[in-house]
Amino acid sequence: MTQGRTHYAGELNAESAGEIVRVAGWVHHRRDHGGLIFIDLRDRTGLVQVVAEPENAAFKALDKLRVESVVGVSGRVRRRPEGMVNPDLASGDIEIVPTAVDVYSVSETPPFNISDAAGVDEVLRLKYRYLDLRRPELTANMILRDKSLMAIRQFFHQHGFLDIETPALARSTPEGARDFLVPSRNRPGHFYALPQSPQIFKQLLMVGGLDRYYQIAKVFRDEDLRADRQPEFTQIDVEMSFVDRDTILTLMEDMLRHLFAAVLGVTLEPFLRMSWHQAMREYGSDKPDLRAGPPLRTLTDIAQRIDWPVFSQAGNLVGVRLADYQPSRKDLDHWVEAARDLGASGLVWFVWGATGVRSSAAKWLAADETEALLAAAEVHPGDTLLVVAGNDWEAHRIAGQLRLRFARQENRLGSGWRFLWVTEFPLFEWSEEENRLVSAHHPFTMPFGEDIARLETDPASVRSEAYDVVLNGTELASGSLRIYQSELQARIFRVLGLSTEEAEAKFGFLLEAFRYGAPPHGGIAFGLDRLLMLMAGADSIRDVIAFPKTARGTDPLMNAPSPVDPAQLADVHLALRR
Repeated sequence: MTQGRTHYAGELNAESAGEIVRVAGWVHHRRDHGGLIFIDLRDRTGLVQVVAEPENAAFKALDKLRVESVVGVSGRVRRRPEGMVNPDLASGDIEIVPTAVDVYSVSETPPFNISDAAGVDEVLRLKYRYLDLRRPELTANMILRDKSLMAIRQFFHQHGFLDIETPALARSTPEGARDFLVPSRNRPGHFYALPQSPQIFKQLLMVGGLDRYYQIAKVFRDEDLRADRQPEFTQIDVEMSFVDRDTILTLMEDMLRHLFAAVLGVTLEPFLRMSWHQAMREYGSDKPDLRAGPPLRTLTDIAQRIDWPVFSQAGNLVGVRLADYQPSRKDLDHWVEAARDLGASGLVWFVWGATGVRSSAAKWLAADETEALLAAAEVHPGDTLLVVAGNDWEAHRIAGQLRLRFARQENRLGSGWRFLWVTEFPLFEWSEEENRLVSAHHPFTMPFGEDIARLETDPASVRSEAYDVVLNGTELASGSLRIYQSELQARIFRVLGLSTEEAEAKFGFLLEAFRYGAPPHGGIAFGLDRLLMLMAGADSIRDVIAFPKTARGTDPLMNAPSPVDPAQLADVHLALRR
């Protein structure tokens, strides 16, 4: 039996004609055409056709093959006959006439058709993930992941960053999602936690003088899952010393530009930058999709001058301009219902048609009031305006969702890669669940310099030196400048309700480190799986992870999580409570 290969299937083309080659892989398709046997041989690079006539010495071996069996084929490459070329294959100009076939293993009938698995239940595909990975779509995603990681590492190496690993067993943190806990065998009642982020360690690396750090880091969060979340996922983790915000943003933008050019051959436009307040005001979201049409228009000031209580007494009034849209009454009823589903008490609409403006508020608004409102919303003939009322940011949130829903429903999402930076997030937010202020980012985020004086008197108004990068409505990364002074860090802990004793018990090692000379520093962490999902055009991060969990956090392949032997529990001083 001969093993090995001289070529991958996808490497063969018209220039290979006449060569003696050996390929190896899986039988993708088998066809019998009047005595001629055709085999499509698949490896991770693509397909190549193998054809044998009855007098061919390899005919009997090919005739008995089953789909997904593993074979090696030696033979001569020849051009396909005229009219038999397959332009959809890289090897579509040629075929292999075999001289020898080695059958390495014969496959049983797979639980699903690998060449057409689009409608197969995802849990079944995850149970047999090793078969699912044979699908060209997933194989391409794994190759994309590899190329992306190589490009990312190349960029950071060229810019003087050190690839440093941080511990996978650490202390449980009091902020963020739930930790995955690991009981200690040698210290009964004590636990490690799997890292939600290398955050503290990378800050300590800056204190240690290793001023440019990056890591492709596996992190863990025990939280409810969605299409773009997993209990374990991968971050591009970055930290730098002696930098300001603009330096970090420019460098990370360059990294993404390098990645897209190297892997996708795409040249990215400069990224837009806007503050959190601007993003909420113009898009109703801190991760706006710039492709979804015109920004929102805040109409509160002009509406309060209109003598109609629905407008004049509204806390906040926001308009959604639907450009070049002339809806029917049924369509308008749909948008009113959609607004109510999103939490609005109602919706006022204006349609500027060929015969003038129709409006659900026509009875209560004078012509000049309607004209002023439409002008403020920058509405033009042929457009429709939806107006939402609500308190604080609620009206903007609902209007932003309507803007997105309209763009998706009417297939108006523009194409391309629309990146932007969102900056100056609030430092704190109110947690209804905990009935207290919590960090909007994390407690190590630097407050905005001019707002520090209001930390104790008006903490809700304090902005942070935090920033996110957003792509087509998806948050890709979060980062910030960090606190590097013990006194300021202690103040933040106090505002968050941590006593001096609690802060010392949980973060004393960090506060002490800052007392030995900490440089100004900042960083960012990209969700690698989410970024690759968008680059691959996939619907879920599960499609770009080799062995993902289900939406419930289970692994059908290994049937995990699973019970463990009672002796293992005893070793770590645990007992199950029924």
